[in-house]
Amino acid sequence: MNEIVAEWIEKAEQDYRTAEREMRVHKAPSYDVICFHAQQCAEKYLKALLVQQQIPFRLIHDLEVLLGLAVPLSPDLNAIRDKCLLLNDYAVEFRYPGQSATKEEARAAIEAMRAVRALIRPKLGLLS
Repeated sequence: MNEIVAEWIEKAEQDYRTAEREMRVHKAPSYDVICFHAQQCAEKYLKALLVQQQIPFRLIHDLEVLLGLAVPLSPDLNAIRDKCLLLNDYAVEFRYPGQSATKEEARAAIEAMRAVRALIRPKLGLLS
């Protein structure tokens, strides 16, 4: 595994751990933070896969675009399309005043993040 792929994976894992840890908080959990880090985890795993496959991409947050670049080489990634679409808006949606994530949205974000992570990690030579 090359160094850049490993760095994308480590950054994805930081987001994964942060989202999981925050979801376990009993007193005043931040559902906004959970949704944001779940999206970031998925985004960084997709980018790690694209780097590994030597597929160029722009530094964007759009999971649908990133997934579209990866699917031609791994058609089974279509299985996580709905998860990516759910997470897509969380890159910015809850980061500013006016909207806040609910517990249900945070749970759905965690589930989506886990699905994306579980499908991509083996493609990167990692245990799920």
